[in-house]
Amino acid sequence: MTIADSIRRQITPIHPEGYIFIAAFAVATIILFWIWNPLGWIGLILTAWCAYFFRDPIRVTPMDGSLVISPADGVVSSVGAYVPPPELGLGDTAMTRVSVFMSVFDCHVNRTPVDGRVVRVAYKPGLFINADLDKASEDNERNGFVIESPRGTFGVVQIAGLIARRIVAFAKEGDALAAGERIGLIRFGSRVDVYMPAGCIPLVAVGSKAVAGETILAEFSLNAVRREFRNR
Repeated sequence: MTIADSIRRQITPIHPEGYIFIAAFAVATIILFWIWNPLGWIGLILTAWCAYFFRDPIRVTPMDGSLVISPADGVVSSVGAYVPPPELGLGDTAMTRVSVFMSVFDCHVNRTPVDGRVVRVAYKPGLFINADLDKASEDNERNGFVIESPRGTFGVVQIAGLIARRIVAFAKEGDALAAGERIGLIRFGSRVDVYMPAGCIPLVAVGSKAVAGETILAEFSLNAVRREFRNR
């Protein structure tokens, strides 16, 4: 391995969706330096944060069809039974749902939680209330994917938050995806809900830290049991 290859392995890539924002922050920083030096340094810090926000690190995803992998970086904010959004067409029966809240410091590239085919992509405009609140699943702007997998049908919903104003979907109807593949991105603070079919046992609790493409949220298994958790 050359020195250049070694350096590239240590640098986290930036997703192309972020280039225009980073460039805008950089131009603003130059202007602020021209106006007043202290303002320029603030702009430089914000430019560095913007580049950090749009990072797109490589993830190591477990290759096991019985596992449900986190679609987002962040903290698990909800685990329970909820009726999926009507636009997904998954019916009005409650399904197991795990929600992952992303702060402005988390990576915002979203990934598919299971192997499968995207059979529906449904966008719904809405509000921009705090994505950490339960009612955000019903009221906020969102974009949903319905994924048919060998284990059943899943719903994955990107939800805009208080600061987030743009949901970007990469996956399209008809796409065949492997668990951990990139399906979209949400800009500046938001949440992702995963609706799971019967037989899926959550392995996380509210407050658990999740890493997109790596953390196991749930499992299909005759031996799987619902875990107990404690805070220390």
